[in-house]
Amino acid sequence: MSRSTPATLALDHAGVAYALATYDYDRSADRIGMQAAHALGVAPREVLKTLIVSADGRPACVVLACDREVAMKRLAAALGAKSCEMMAPAQAERITGYRVGGVSPFGQKKRLPTVIDAGAAALPEAFVNAGQRGLQARLAPGDLVRALDAIVAPVT
Repeated sequence: MSRSTPATLALDHAGVAYALATYDYDRSADRIGMQAAHALGVAPREVLKTLIVSADGRPACVVLACDREVAMKRLAAALGAKSCEMMAPAQAERITGYRVGGVSPFGQKKRLPTVIDAGAAALPEAFVNAGQRGLQARLAPGDLVRALDAIVAPVT
């Protein structure tokens, strides 16, 4: 497994302090983030998932704890959109340059508007995908907010 990905390069470029962790990715897992939390030995709220959505037809990114679900109306409001829906996996992969299960909010092909759930942003540290299945970066969510110029809002 390569430890140099577009995500880690973007983290380095942004000056974000992080530590990498690897785990055995299980493609058959029902909930990838929950499997990652279990494999890393941490609480699910400490592993943040990255989802790609369509907000009024425009792609956007949302980051939240892996054991939470997005409230699409709240997300739409945070993005100033009328509605949001999950993007099809193939389209999300094409837009981000990452494979589902390895989508990071950092180092995407094109920087997307990003919303971070307020609960996740308040954590002192959390894991976020580092751009490859089975590769996570432990960092301060506040750094995630600053580096991505993200919107913090309650979206769960």
